[in-house]
Amino acid sequence: MTGPFDVLIEGGAVVDGTGNPAFTAAVGIRDGRVTLLRGSTADVPARERVDATGHIVAPGFIDLHSHSDLVLLGDPDLEMKVRQGVTTEVIGVDGLSYAPFERPEDLAMFADQNAGIAGLPAQPLGWRSIGDQLDAYDRRLAVNVATMVGNTALRVNALGWEPGVADGVALDRMRAQVREAMYDGAFGLSTGLDYPPGAHATTDELVALAAEAAELGGIYHTHVRYGLGDTYLDPFREAAEISRRSGAPLQVTHFSRSARATYTGGAQRMLDLLQAERDGGLDVTFDTYTYEWGGTRLSRLLPLWAQEGGPDRLRARLADAATRDRIAAEVESSGAARQYVASAPFSDLRLGYLTSAEHDRFEGWYLSEVVSTLGVPLGRVICELVAANPGATFTRPSPHAMTLWKFVCHPLGMIASDAVFIGLAPSPRAYGCFTRVLADFVREERLLSLPEAVRKMSSFPAQRLGLPDRGVLRDGAVADVIVFSLEHSMAPANFERPRQLAEGVSDVFVSGVAVLRDGSMTGARPGRALRGPAYGRAPSAPLVPTTAEPVAAETAAEG
Repeated sequence: MTGPFDVLIEGGAVVDGTGNPAFTAAVGIRDGRVTLLRGSTADVPARERVDATGHIVAPGFIDLHSHSDLVLLGDPDLEMKVRQGVTTEVIGVDGLSYAPFERPEDLAMFADQNAGIAGLPAQPLGWRSIGDQLDAYDRRLAVNVATMVGNTALRVNALGWEPGVADGVALDRMRAQVREAMYDGAFGLSTGLDYPPGAHATTDELVALAAEAAELGGIYHTHVRYGLGDTYLDPFREAAEISRRSGAPLQVTHFSRSARATYTGGAQRMLDLLQAERDGGLDVTFDTYTYEWGGTRLSRLLPLWAQEGGPDRLRARLADAATRDRIAAEVESSGAARQYVASAPFSDLRLGYLTSAEHDRFEGWYLSEVVSTLGVPLGRVICELVAANPGATFTRPSPHAMTLWKFVCHPLGMIASDAVFIGLAPSPRAYGCFTRVLADFVREERLLSLPEAVRKMSSFPAQRLGLPDRGVLRDGAVADVIVFSLEHSMAPANFERPRQLAEGVSDVFVSGVAVLRDGSMTGARPGRALRGPAYGRAPSAPLVPTTAEPVAAETAAEG
């Protein structure tokens, strides 16, 4: 290529994403690609020059677990992520992808159920396939988007919202959907094995689906079945079994030791388990977030049986007095809530996305405050809130603060935000996850070197996804480039004041186009819909015929 560079970033220390030490070079951008220039660039022509003296120049960060799926439709600039240096969002995680859905009514119900996590557009979603969804994002956002295919949508298409074992025709349909999603551009299969109906999947079912993804170059990206066995190591043993039997590389997502877990055991045994699997030949890595606060939808606290059949069935059960009383009793004593009850009565659980006229005044309140104000038992309050606000969420302290650093710094670990975006008080991780690595783990505590920290947020996730020309600064790489000051990096977002933008990143280029320039958002939206390794390889004929209605389960659900 000839002619002047579109942008020439000069004077900075280049941390190229590989983990190698910083070096002195200018970074030229031409036609969306990178060229590294050594020596003087005084006579090098460029349409725009960026003075990065005293700053770090690095590849853009990749968030390997984001719930911005529908948030992006209403907030295409995603400033809270851009200001952290994030240039690529990975969505469709926790088994909760918004495609493929064969029936629009199922997609609408699914979107409503998860509205407090990933947003809810005013207009109906106009897609059914992964390919159509990616087309809706392409060149319309400030950041790139990559997606997994979630097992929840697969089960809804094949079995409806009811529990059941997917075998025979139903399993064949699900396997075909995985292949079609991979051909459309998905990067692998994701699961959320605490969220029905995806939670009803058996180990054998997940092996079969992960094998389809693996054959086409995809990974198995899993929120594990936390209630399994000893609720400590057994959930991760199942994930390793699925990976081993299917041949799919294993990505254990939001891996950390919970401060609210019911087991007795420390972080080191968890890390040792994955390391032993790695040493034994299993292709396993994990991602973790950098705050001691977690969050999810409020219905997560209800017993699994109460959620069987989908949101409409749950609403009917909560409307029946006797069933509601049974659910409320179980919430207080057992089921999913056990992971969060260590400091009952939920004194540090803060509510979000309360949209009903009856409860919107409680937005951002602690659950204990609502219980006290209403003067009714805890279990009943949770039931009433979920019944009237199906997309309600909560945030609260979750990972153990004393051991969080072990996960962030482990050689197999990457960084991902896994943040709730919606409501008066969303997760602070949405606003500070990546900058906190730079400010706290690198600069202040010196737990990570800067090159290693950048690698965990750039080339490592790019390698995991199979993106050879992103996540690194080298000649010919796609110009997803950030400029930041390590000295001035700050992540002020916290549990009490989560909506505080990160500081320290001055410039962000996506495919060579500035979306943040000299500290100001530009309004440009060059973000691409990234396509996985099987994109474009689809056969000319459908893999299996589809029908308008799901296939009935052949056997009853377990448990």
